[in-house]
Formats: sequence, structure tokens, C-alpha cells
Amino acid sequence: MKTKLCLSIALSTMIFISCKAQKSQSSKIVLTNDSDLELSQKAVSIKRSALKVKGAEKSFPVILKNSDTIPAQVNDLDGDGKWDELFFVADFSAKEKKTVELKWSDTDPKYTVKTSARFGKREAENLPVQPATEEVLLANQVYKKLGFQKYQTDGPTWENDKVGFRHYLDGRNCKDVFGKRTSGITPEDVGINSKGAVEDNYHQMHDWGRDIFPVGTSAGLGGYGLLVGDEINRLGILINDTINNVEKTTFKIVSEGPVNSVLSYKFQNWQVSGNKYQVQETASIWPGMYGYKNTVSLNGIKGNETLAIAFSNINNQNPLQVVDAGDYVCFILHDKLTYERQWILGTAIIVPKEIYKGYIEAPKTGKLTNSYLIKVSTKNNQPISYYPVAGWELSVDSNFKDSAYFGNYVTTLAKQLSAKIKVEISK
Repeated sequence: MKTKLCLSIALSTMIFISCKAQKSQSSKIVLTNDSDLELSQKAVSIKRSALKVKGAEKSFPVILKNSDTIPAQVNDLDGDGKWDELFFVADFSAKEKKTVELKWSDTDPKYTVKTSARFGKREAENLPVQPATEEVLLANQVYKKLGFQKYQTDGPTWENDKVGFRHYLDGRNCKDVFGKRTSGITPEDVGINSKGAVEDNYHQMHDWGRDIFPVGTSAGLGGYGLLVGDEINRLGILINDTINNVEKTTFKIVSEGPVNSVLSYKFQNWQVSGNKYQVQETASIWPGMYGYKNTVSLNGIKGNETLAIAFSNINNQNPLQVVDAGDYVCFILHDKLTYERQWILGTAIIVPKEIYKGYIEAPKTGKLTNSYLIKVSTKNNQPISYYPVAGWELSVDSNFKDSAYFGNYVTTLAKQLSAKIKVEISK
């Protein structure tokens, strides 16, 4: 269940011929990879202000490289009804300088969808799930208090052509993993039955894959909490709690398109150690990588707090690897991390080196358990971006069953994420 919220862009040369691109708005964009690395499906975001376009509010961008079209889309990130960025992914060889042409079309071209966001909810147990793009959850509206699961798949899911994830919006705020066996987008009815009722049908194997990751009382792969002194505080609650420690949770699918899907969460008045914190979280996924970008910023910091990014170690029996790569520190696990240790799964968290402050292991009991807690320095309204990664042995890339291969994938990805693309624009 989903609603297309962004202007999806991309087209073949044939479609381009018929889309009546506006020549007067044509621009040249020079993209330069200054690194010595080959970059595969590197994300490129160009601010609207940098493009200096006029009269393109209802037009669609067309990016051409010679006779080829690079799929792209525009995103309205602040919700004011006007798009803020042009987003696309492109491949670069080492030190490559790539010149592309940006034009604008009056018609909406279509492209193979490689990202998706899905969210469904119901207002009563006897009502069918309906597709939705946003939600407001108050502290007393959590699963245990309501007496039924309100959300399809416990909350929103997002995916690309490689892997899928879900967020438990019911108060727990865990991050879970969907293993994908195909590159196509998963069916819209995952998590509901033929009558439209919420149903846990995704812990069974399907052609597309299944939920593979046990979460328990951890915060999953990339959830988080706050360390205040030695006290560990979870964002949200456990399944049997009846009142949330977050006064108000606001969720929205910001954008959904062929090359980028973006989800937003606001956690208002998160009560921790007698203080109240405001949290903004954004998840962004694009094609090509077995992970996504998660960005968190907090307000209310007093000075003795540290953000703790949770890295579940349920079912792990192998040593944790901590490896520097580019501008990042990579936390890597590789074992039969799936339910009942049935399949091999590699998981990782990639965090910025400049804010990394070490890690601790969470206790076996309490509100946040069975995890490594990665500590990063935290300042008021300072966005912190990190990357949860998951590589399943039954995914399209079956080489993930090999520990060295997965570790190399993660460190290579970190180095690619470190590389910056220089953007120059001219008429």
C-alpha cells in the first residue's frame, strides 16, 4: 500500500522524444569524481537553489548523458509544496568527469521503480487496513494499550532493489530487516490478509523473501537510545508497556520514487532522566546498496548525553569487527543472525569517524538489551547520519555467506560513501 508522493523521473530515449522537453531551461551539469575509487550508483543531490530554475514547479527533470537517460526525481523535503532537491544515482570511474544535460519536461515520464515506502493502518480492530502516508501517535496509543496491532508490518517499510527494512511505529521504535530474494519491489499486501486485517505473514518464506531478523528487546539494526552518564535510555518502550516515554510521535512518507524514498519521524518530548528531548529522524534509501542512510538530530541536550546507536547481536557467536574505512568506522557482524540461526546474515553499522566515541555492550536485561551500543557525540540540532547494512546469503548476491566477502563489501561501501562528487552547473 503506497502513494506516490514525489515526481518520479526517468525515461528511455524514445519516451524522451515525446515528452516535449523545454529547451529554454536546459543546463549543463559537470559531475567530477575526485577520488581514486570506482563509484557504483553514487547518490547525487543538487539543491534547487543551485539550479536556479524558473517556471519548473510542475515540470519533470530529464538528465541526459549523450543518448542515455539517467533516472532522476525531485523531492519536496520540507513539505512546502515546492521541490527542494534534484536526486539521482550515477556510476563513476576513478577520477571521472561526467558532463550531463538537464532539461525539463511537461509530461511525467516513467521508469522502473527501484525504491518504495509502504505504510498501512486501521483505526479499530474490526476495520480493514487502509494505505496511508502519515500518522500521529500519542503516548497512550501504543500496541498494549490499544489491545490490537494498528499498523501493517507493525509500522512503515522501505526498500530498494537489494534489501528492505521496517520501523516498529507502535512505540517500540525498533529497526528490522526484510531479506529479499529478488530485485523487484515486494507485494503491497505484505502484513495483511485477504480481508484487510493485520496478519503476520512475513515470517514465512515467499518468492520475494521474508522477515529474517530477530529483534526482541534490542532496538534492532540501527535503532537508538541516549546515554545520560551511565544510564541507558531507550527511545520508546517494550511490547508489554502501556505508556510511551515519547509524548507524541509524528510519521510521514516524505517522498517515494524510482530512485529515492524518504521517511520522516518526529519524536516530541522524549522523557529521559527528568529531561525532555525533541528528535527528528529521516530514513533515505536509494538503489544499489544493501542498506540505507539514517539521520538523527536532537534538541534539549544539556551536555552530558551521548547518542547510542543500537547494533543487535542476537544469535551472534562470532567476534565483533570494528574497522576504519574512509571517513567512517564500520561495525560488522557475520553469523547465523537470523531466526533460529537458520541462515547466514551479515549486518553492519557505518558511523562517521569524526563523532565516534567508542562502544559498550548493552545489558542482558532492561529496556534496551542484546546489542552493541555505538557511542557518538551529540550536540543540539546537529544531524548525525549513519548507515545500517544487511547482506543475506539468499539475497541476489549469494556471496554474502562468506564472512570476508561481506566485510570487504561494507568497508568498500564506506569508502565509496566517503567520496564526494563535485557539481558544477552552467546554462
